Amino acid sequence: MTSLAGPRLLLRDFRAADVQAVHSFAADPVVTRLTDFGPNTPEQSAEFVRAAVAQARRAHRTAFSLAAELVETGLVIGSVGIAITSVEHRRGDLGYVLHSSYWSRGYATEAATLLLGFGREVLGLHRIEATCHPDNHASARVLEKIGMRREGRLRGHLLVRGTWRDSLLYAAVGDGAG
Repeated sequence: MTSLAGPRLLLRDFRAADVQAVHSFAADPVVTRLTDFGPNTPEQSAEFVRAAVAQARRAHRTAFSLAAELVETGLVIGSVGIAITSVEHRRGDLGYVLHSSYWSRGYATEAATLLLGFGREVLGLHRIEATCHPDNHASARVLEKIGMRREGRLRGHLLVRGTWRDSLLYAAVGDGAG
């Protein structure tokens, strides 16, 4: 069982009961406008949660999709994750998405900080990457706040809803040296 506790957030393994909370942000066109998924159907949100629950049961995990839960209320306000992309090179990536009602309150920064620490201290990663849409200035600020450096623009990086899209690449390398 994975859980990471911050002052206001608990990042924990998903539960089957989280489907409606996930769907509340994954189906929102405002939230998904700059993501590579969504807006989700109810079935897509349910499948995401099923896959995350199954992932949490694996003995040797290389990916951690976690619910972002408010400590004070127990409400799930987002989904965050970190995955090992190369065991040999100790490399991974992280990402996050939050319900729009909780944007601009520091929750993404708190969650990303917890993920970065988990990646370094528990998973032993040397390099942790993250990407965001070039127009997602708020996400870029979060990545910079947690010490990640912008390394460049990945042209034609993702095929999203039938259109090729660029991504900005950020990385943190070593023990705190971004």
